Amino acid sequence: MSWWKESLVGFDLETTGTDPAESRIVTAALVDTLGGRAERVAGWLLDPGVPIPAEASAIHGITDDQVRGKGRPAAEAVEEIAAALCERLLAGRPVVAFNAPFDLSLLDAELRRYGHPGLAERLGGTVGPVVDALVIDRSVDKYRKGSRTLQHVCAVYGVELEDAHEAGSDALAAVRVAVALGERYPAQVGELTPVSLHERQIDWYRAWAEELQAWLRRGKDAEAVVDPRWPLR
Repeated sequence: MSWWKESLVGFDLETTGTDPAESRIVTAALVDTLGGRAERVAGWLLDPGVPIPAEASAIHGITDDQVRGKGRPAAEAVEEIAAALCERLLAGRPVVAFNAPFDLSLLDAELRRYGHPGLAERLGGTVGPVVDALVIDRSVDKYRKGSRTLQHVCAVYGVELEDAHEAGSDALAAVRVAVALGERYPAQVGELTPVSLHERQIDWYRAWAEELQAWLRRGKDAEAVVDPRWPLR
């Protein structure tokens, strides 16, 4: 049976910022799905230990007062999130994200911040199989005009995004976009094994990063560097 018809795990974080090395997790969700249908949702609200910038709160709606009153201590919660994520990966269940290097690298940075083992260490060196709906969409429909945010990509594939920037909703939407990609592009995506698709995404992401870096160096920043590593920096 095709991977996109089987069990997938959606993963998403909402955070204090956009730098995975420095930002902190505010909310996290893992959504167990079958055929794009949610079967179980695990969610976390964290006290990140630092103020949540107003611009971040404006996006995901979580404030300092909320996390101080109801948020879990970050050191405990990030261990729980990582344990739950790795349990699924070790069972061979593909984890789906939208821009995986951000979410996985941020979680990895948080683990190290609190003295916990990193993701690669927990998984024997290889973090996967991962299905990155953004990387796949960018590769199979390379020349499509317009934004590649989750909201816009959902619209392209007819996926309902119920509550944008709510971690559980975003995680489920990413899974449904991945399912749509698998169905629409069988030869390039849907008929591959999860491991083969993972390997292909490494190449796709590297090619995209190299092209973006070259474009930036031609016109905007002669010293621009775009990290080509996927799914974990």
